[in-house]
Amino acid sequence: MNAPTTDAKPWHKTACILCESNCGIEVRLGDDGKQFERIRGDKAHPGSQGYTCEKALRLDRYQNGTQRLTSPLRRTTEGTYEEISWETAISEITAKLSAVTSEFGGNAVAYYGGGGQGNHLGGGYSGATLRAIGTRYRASALSQEKTGEFWVNGKMLGGVVRGDFEHAEVSVFVGKNPWQSHGMPHARTVLKEIANDPARKMIVIDPRLSETAEMADIHLRLKPGTDAWCLTAIGAVIVQEKLQASAWLAEHANGVAAVESAFAAINIETYAAICDVDVSLIRDAARMIAAASSCSIAEDLGIQMGNHSTLCSYLEKLVWMLTGHFGREGTSYMPSSLVPIAGGGGAKGSGTPKLVTPVIGARIIGGLMPCNSIAEEILTDHPARFRAMLIESGNPAHSIADSNRMREALLALDLVVVIDIAMTETARLAHYVLPAPSQFEKWESTFFNFEFPNNVFHLRRPFIDPLPGTLAEPEIHARLVEAFGKLSEADVAPLAAAAELGRTAFADAFFAAVAAKPQLGGVAPVLLYRALGPSLDRQYGAGASSAALLWGAAHKCALQFPQSVARAGFTGEGLEPGEALFEAIMTSPSGVTFTIDEYDDSWRRVKTDDGKLNLEIPELLEMLTQLDVPPVIDTDFPMMLSAGERRSFTANTIIRDNSWRKKDPNGALRISPEDADRIGVPHGGMVKVTTRSGSVKVSVEITHMMRSGHISLPNGMGVGDSDDVAGVAPNELTDSFHRDPIALTPFHKQVAARVEAV
Repeated sequence: MNAPTTDAKPWHKTACILCESNCGIEVRLGDDGKQFERIRGDKAHPGSQGYTCEKALRLDRYQNGTQRLTSPLRRTTEGTYEEISWETAISEITAKLSAVTSEFGGNAVAYYGGGGQGNHLGGGYSGATLRAIGTRYRASALSQEKTGEFWVNGKMLGGVVRGDFEHAEVSVFVGKNPWQSHGMPHARTVLKEIANDPARKMIVIDPRLSETAEMADIHLRLKPGTDAWCLTAIGAVIVQEKLQASAWLAEHANGVAAVESAFAAINIETYAAICDVDVSLIRDAARMIAAASSCSIAEDLGIQMGNHSTLCSYLEKLVWMLTGHFGREGTSYMPSSLVPIAGGGGAKGSGTPKLVTPVIGARIIGGLMPCNSIAEEILTDHPARFRAMLIESGNPAHSIADSNRMREALLALDLVVVIDIAMTETARLAHYVLPAPSQFEKWESTFFNFEFPNNVFHLRRPFIDPLPGTLAEPEIHARLVEAFGKLSEADVAPLAAAAELGRTAFADAFFAAVAAKPQLGGVAPVLLYRALGPSLDRQYGAGASSAALLWGAAHKCALQFPQSVARAGFTGEGLEPGEALFEAIMTSPSGVTFTIDEYDDSWRRVKTDDGKLNLEIPELLEMLTQLDVPPVIDTDFPMMLSAGERRSFTANTIIRDNSWRKKDPNGALRISPEDADRIGVPHGGMVKVTTRSGSVKVSVEITHMMRSGHISLPNGMGVGDSDDVAGVAPNELTDSFHRDPIALTPFHKQVAARVEAV
């Protein structure tokens, strides 16, 4: 338990789990010790400092509104599920996985997940299980959305890049509505500060009049699906009006001439007409960006899950690179990390063989295969097809494009194992379902750590007892690794004994053991959990062993970012900084600032061959030249559907209790007044929405937020228990083949649709 206040009931420090910001919160339990009686922001949290949006106040619906699993389940031949013991579950699962790998090899097994929103610590142990199985194929929600940007970042900089909006003179949001999606600290506070400061400006590129767009100085309200033309036109204005930071580029960038040549050939007026935006607004936006002393630009799913998504990620970065907005206050930066969420995408490794999926040869970016290739890697007679899947804290039957096809693929597998807290849509298709504690019943953390200059990591302690019959994910992975024979008591015992002497003695023993038996490095997270974990339980409390992998992460961080770690107060010789950082992580219930950066640190983190920004990506410049052909409207499906809009009462699928929605309980289809009049449907009326993948009936919300020809459905709908499902699951309407040619991310934000009144 966390320290009590003067109130009769204590406040428990934890974090919101509904978006990547993961703001620190405090929870007070009701008299039953289970209900979340009150929730408030944690002022002691070094990142959020008491800030939270209204969504966090509804977290009781996650903890207490979901029908929970309390025993491992096995599917019977009749298709029902029966409870089995953990011993039986682990034994049978490893036997069946071993049978698959013996006949078809380890790469016949695929993995999906590794941590739902805010639920990353357990997923950190999955790598040990995958290495024990012998597979390298994994996917997650990131490869449904972000890998196109990862690939671009890797080519241009060699790592993650973010924007310093808190200090930017000009802030640009492309396909992003931070009022709802957040994605930066104190999002709503920062947006209000920008809007209320006459010296600061905001530009929004979005077909919707979103909450953020309403606050903007310039809203480029483009036609849906034309972001590439709009961004290209902005880049062309910068080049053709000679607004680029030429001297800065000469010192800091390569490939400038090729990019300038491509933009010089663009007919700006034609491109403005294609995206249906006044050309003077595009010119004003480009000039504002170029003239600013500092500018930060952020993209999000509006382009990352839309037409030309990887190209748009490239164009967005060219805009701020051409104008020199990097490595200074208020511009783009490269953050430190404690646990990286994905690789850089291959900026340097030109001589390294490309990793691809086994059947269709899709790119593996940042270690992740595309979600949209999974069904194709299963529904085939190819000898290298996937035969089994391990799915952890994910719901691909609901979340991946074309749900019907994804369900068919899962049912075609020889073995599906799901680790989750509830009987999700995916779990209902599994052969085995393994129950885990909720995020508030176990030690947990999040690896979305991108703040600058002060970067924060928050290890959250449990404040509710786990349900009997559940096991935390680190324990599940440890049992699987041991059952595969990849870790023995003989490996663990001497290290556990060393841990009892202190972590300095443990470090010596651990590194010596891995050097003497290199295969232990492949299962290092589980080795740490078994060997170091028990001492952590005794020192910090039951379940602290789940944080054992953070010991290695803290030392790696101290070695990788020594100056930044030292500025945060973790100093000394040898292993002392890493050890001090780990101790702070374990003993800081509100989180800890693990690095403090300077803006020049961004330049030291650029991982291109010569340390300069790489502007030229030939593959994408070739795509740019092909934009002369405008998009064609499908006369059979003339509307453009955005499948998965973030709204006040949506939170992906993590909250499965539909009663938490006080507004828009069924996730209405948003439509413009012009389109509603044309179709002949009133506000609240019913329509039939049809795409090439499916058809649904849904009520409508008529709103000026939508421009004519554009409709949207919210994310997070269509889930729940079998007798309580509200709204439309967006992926009943999407197509896994309607996707980006490089990253294979789906075009969820531009789905051709037809709408008819019911």
